[in-house]
Amino acid sequence: MLKNKNIILGVTGSIAAYKSAYLTRLLIKEGCNVKIIMTEYSKEFITPLTLSTLSQNPTASNFFDKSSGDWNSHIEFGLWADYYIIAPLSANTLAKMANGICDNLLMAVYLACRCPVLFAPAMDMDMYKHPATQNNIKTVLSYNNIIIEPESGELASGLDGCGRMAEPENIVSFLKTFIKNN
Repeated sequence: MLKNKNIILGVTGSIAAYKSAYLTRLLIKEGCNVKIIMTEYSKEFITPLTLSTLSQNPTASNFFDKSSGDWNSHIEFGLWADYYIIAPLSANTLAKMANGICDNLLMAVYLACRCPVLFAPAMDMDMYKHPATQNNIKTVLSYNNIIIEPESGELASGLDGCGRMAEPENIVSFLKTFIKNN
């Protein structure tokens, strides 16, 4: 079902970024072609080298490579993708999605892509429950994006509650179900 699907995985600045390595590996095992776009803050949590190695493609985070001048076209990414999964999705990037703030490559691709966009929020439970976050989720859903609901359990803060990014296996299962039903 996922064989030869072109997936862009957007990785934002969240402690859950480490799960993007497992998610990448699972998507590759399913036969997907995976390209990864990272925000600058995501690199504080996981390295581009790790994700490039697992995806078998270079990661992108800037509009162009400063050393070579090679251009990372947000339009080409958007046309290439069958699905855009943003996992983890931080509260910061969620707010940018809700308001169309286009200050990085991940957001430029989001605004330019024609494919379904699935997002998996990852943040502490109080951040997730905050009215601003809940309003941003409603707004992003009104743009026909699809939420992969966060899970409950132990959070990076040591608290226990809702806000954990869905486990990579659950994201892949969600994607399969979404494809089957659409």
